[in-house]
Amino acid sequence: MFLKIIFLGTSGTVPSIERNLSSILINYNGEKILFDCGEGTQRQMMIAKTGFRKLNNIFITHLHTDHFAGVFGLLETMSLNDRQEKISFYSPYSEFLAAMFKMFGYDHFDFPIEVYEVKDGAIFEFNGFKVQAFKTDHLIESYGYVFIENPRPGKFNREKAEALGIPPGPLYSKLVRGEAIELDGKIITPEMVVGPKRSGRKIVYTGDTRPVEKIVEVAKNADVLIHDASFTEELINWARETKHSTAREAAEIAKKANVGSLILTHISTRYSKDATPLLEEAKKIFKNTFVAEDFMVIDVPLKS
Repeated sequence: MFLKIIFLGTSGTVPSIERNLSSILINYNGEKILFDCGEGTQRQMMIAKTGFRKLNNIFITHLHTDHFAGVFGLLETMSLNDRQEKISFYSPYSEFLAAMFKMFGYDHFDFPIEVYEVKDGAIFEFNGFKVQAFKTDHLIESYGYVFIENPRPGKFNREKAEALGIPPGPLYSKLVRGEAIELDGKIITPEMVVGPKRSGRKIVYTGDTRPVEKIVEVAKNADVLIHDASFTEELINWARETKHSTAREAAEIAKKANVGSLILTHISTRYSKDATPLLEEAKKIFKNTFVAEDFMVIDVPLKS
């Protein structure tokens, strides 16, 4: 089961030549999930060659236009390409978003559009993973999201299976699936040959926010934390006023949460050509830090 993160837009409030507006695509074994959809996202998808098929769920952190205005062009393109499958949106102020879709005539498309309200702690279940929302601290109601892969079966201990006389083949598979088997009148349970379940992969995306303890809580031991890092510490007062984070603050959150890696995004245009100041500031606190770039792809490996 592969898991890729594709950064489609990594800029702050306005785009630059180097960076488009906020959008991140997760490709989970072919199923695509979009987090934010700033203006121009569909063009970024074309350049990245992600395709539009199997994109069925779009999560919006908040209704500032740099995070959601791209949905309108994306839906128009999907309609022109004869889409038939339902597409679902998850967003604060869902009634407002749904009203806009209706006002633009999207209720006459050949595919249904559903809009779900997001609240703190809401969990949305899918095949093989779930997405959990958490409240953040921005100028308007805003939420981050946690992508959580379902736990995988524990490791199969072949030596124990052989010692119990279990022949290789279908019985092994049954035990791995969590089913007990009967062999020579004896009941063999999965716990006898299969280790404890292994945690699935976890990716956290904050959207725009001040650093809050809630992020530490939800990001605990995450594989990847994607955090707002609009400014360096010399602009801390501006970060507080506009409800964004500095690179140092993002790194402090990553360190507390013990994440695998930290990706800085929502980069102010003042750092578009050279984000080194952000990277250097964060690395002093949390070494495994990277600055997101448009079209950067991260493969998240399975946990052992």
